[in-house]
Amino acid sequence: MPETAAGVEYTKVAEIKGPLMVIDGITKASFDELVEIETADGERRLGKVLEVGFGKAIVQVFEGTTGLTITGTKAKFLGKTMEMPVSQELLGRVFDGLGRPNDGLPDPIADKFLDVNGEPMNPERREYPTSFIQTGVSVIDGMLTLVRGQKLPIFSGSGMPHNILAAQIARQATVVGTKEDFAVVFAAIGVQYSEAQYFKRSLEESGALRRSVLFLNLADDPAIERIITPRVALTVAEYLAFDLGMHVLAILTDMTNYAEALREISAAREEVPGRKGYPGYLYTDLANNYERAGRIKGKNGSVTQVPILSMPADDITHPIPDLTGYITEGQIVLGRDLFRKGIYPPVNVLMSLSRLMKDGVGEGKTRSDHMEVGNQLYDAYSRAQEVRALAEIVGRAGLTGVDLKYLDAGDMFEQHFLKQAPDENRALDETLGRAWDVLSSLPEGELTKIKEKHVKQYYKGSNK
Repeated sequence: MPETAAGVEYTKVAEIKGPLMVIDGITKASFDELVEIETADGERRLGKVLEVGFGKAIVQVFEGTTGLTITGTKAKFLGKTMEMPVSQELLGRVFDGLGRPNDGLPDPIADKFLDVNGEPMNPERREYPTSFIQTGVSVIDGMLTLVRGQKLPIFSGSGMPHNILAAQIARQATVVGTKEDFAVVFAAIGVQYSEAQYFKRSLEESGALRRSVLFLNLADDPAIERIITPRVALTVAEYLAFDLGMHVLAILTDMTNYAEALREISAAREEVPGRKGYPGYLYTDLANNYERAGRIKGKNGSVTQVPILSMPADDITHPIPDLTGYITEGQIVLGRDLFRKGIYPPVNVLMSLSRLMKDGVGEGKTRSDHMEVGNQLYDAYSRAQEVRALAEIVGRAGLTGVDLKYLDAGDMFEQHFLKQAPDENRALDETLGRAWDVLSSLPEGELTKIKEKHVKQYYKGSNK
């Protein structure tokens, strides 16, 4: 057990199980401490301490344990937690899931090294999010507005275009009307190679990469790296926001892959499984990541989070979306029916909600009629869906004139307002203009959620 300049080195490996290694004879180790593992061939890997006690330490190996043997393997405990070197030079760079350069360029020069586990934000110092972020996507800007400091997840199903939507938001997101710096931190977790290339190419070709930091953890990388990727990305986001004063949008996709990695480690540790085999601390672990979004009083920057997660079998009651929904401030749900109709983005607005929208829109922030227009669109589309269901039973001939207007308004909402191209960036005025086009197809008397002065100003129809 020689003590080196970097820490204490142990050579007694008791067991290797899945991504975990159990080391015996431990006299000095800490929870989350970084461990450098050296194989008999001299290969070096990194790991961190998951559990310590009774002279043993359980270490999770980030690069996997394939090829490791009980004899000849050394473990050096480095006496520190995992840190990410940070500086403004990170902007425009591409890294792997552990924060190592992945673009052929050298390591960026660091201003400081930060613990990837972050520091909990003092609730008393949190500032309530109230500022609008424009994504250029009509359904989000118009009805599910994203607000600086908010955490607003996207729930999707297998094969749905959530990655295309994520890349579009990353390219187009901006803070309108200010000269404040805006940055995007994009973490791809357990994605396929083709998806990673799509994200990279998408940001490069649009020029958005120069204000972005991209982390790519591929599906064939060891699952254990997926635990670290969001933490590294959020550490960079916090640095850009609270040290450099930038407004940062952090996009994490796919958090389901992250939760699967947690389940794998939990099973290897033989922990008592919770719902569907996920560990009982899944809620706490997800909250540790999601709660790193926010604003701090007295500081200019902000971290806004858009975690994306795919729902197994489109099941919104699955533990991952279910627990995520408890922690975040709303959700954007992609609908299979709209997807089958060829509508992009296929956002099912009736299952979606942005709880902070009311505080980020309106007079002095976006436009005075914004909130009322959003509410009226919800009302009209909800009514249109009811009428569609009724029409299937009684036929169109059994509907009233007003019912038929709602049917047309529902179709117009999907085709004129909701549907847009993946590279189409709509300004807020255009989004609200399209919303008024839809509402103007209804009789004026049906617009009960909008103040009269706004109806007089924006209503384009002649129906009374």
